[in-house]
Amino acid sequence: MADQPWLAADYVPGPDCSGTCVTTVFCCWWTSMPLGYGVGNDRAKQQGNSRTRAEVGGRGHVRMRMVIRRRPVRVGLLATAVAGSLLLGGTGCGGDKDEDGLPDNYKVVAGTQLCGGDAVSADASKALKVITGSSSFEASAEEYTVAQAAADLALAFGDPRVFRGDICRVYSPIGTPDFELRVTWRWVDGPPTGTPDPKFTELKMAEQTLAAADKAYVQFACRSDQLRSSDAAHLQVGVERWGTPTEPEGDTKALKDAYATVAHSFSLAMAKELGCVKNGGLPEKPVLDPA
Repeated sequence: MADQPWLAADYVPGPDCSGTCVTTVFCCWWTSMPLGYGVGNDRAKQQGNSRTRAEVGGRGHVRMRMVIRRRPVRVGLLATAVAGSLLLGGTGCGGDKDEDGLPDNYKVVAGTQLCGGDAVSADASKALKVITGSSSFEASAEEYTVAQAAADLALAFGDPRVFRGDICRVYSPIGTPDFELRVTWRWVDGPPTGTPDPKFTELKMAEQTLAAADKAYVQFACRSDQLRSSDAAHLQVGVERWGTPTEPEGDTKALKDAYATVAHSFSLAMAKELGCVKNGGLPEKPVLDPA
């Protein structure tokens, strides 16, 4: 499904877990959960008050980047990485707190300051307000930057086991209704084919741009020395609202345009960071005309 963004499932297919891992249940749980799920990100289980959530890092999330592999790695590496992340999340997020219970370094920022400060354009910041109803957000964790995501992506290029990873996550501030956006990258096998799901509107931008009322995908072709290949690599950047089982509320067209604008901003930032020739064919401003 990697070459069909409109069919991209939220769940990473789990392996045949028989005999793959020393701790079979752990391995199957890790590889079968939705992208980014499993370690401190189950919002349904985070209904504690603000003080409790602040003690474990913002809204209760164990901050960790994720790069998803097509096949499971050796349990030693996997278990070590996850156990280390859990240990750091459990012991390193408390820190000194103000009287309100929030960590001293807890910050609320404007949209343009998210994800390293180079990912969200002024237009995309306005689009975030359309999507979330707010112009203020939790400051991004240090590892959530376009520069880090591009470095991860370039390192993974050519490895058939690795096909997607995080770019950034956007959270509403503590004390406001929970809202989470996940921004991810994904390798695809070539130019888009097939017919998009009817809930998507296809726009005239890059190789393909698909926008729905709760997500958008931009696919572009990138030729770059950083990717160590003379052939164009096909990359998809997605922006998706997380944890919303009900239909999004509001003007559907306005939401589609907003998601497409945010996805374009991250895509252009990634193309520039990777050094893609002609920015992967992406325009400086989002094109929201239907294809």
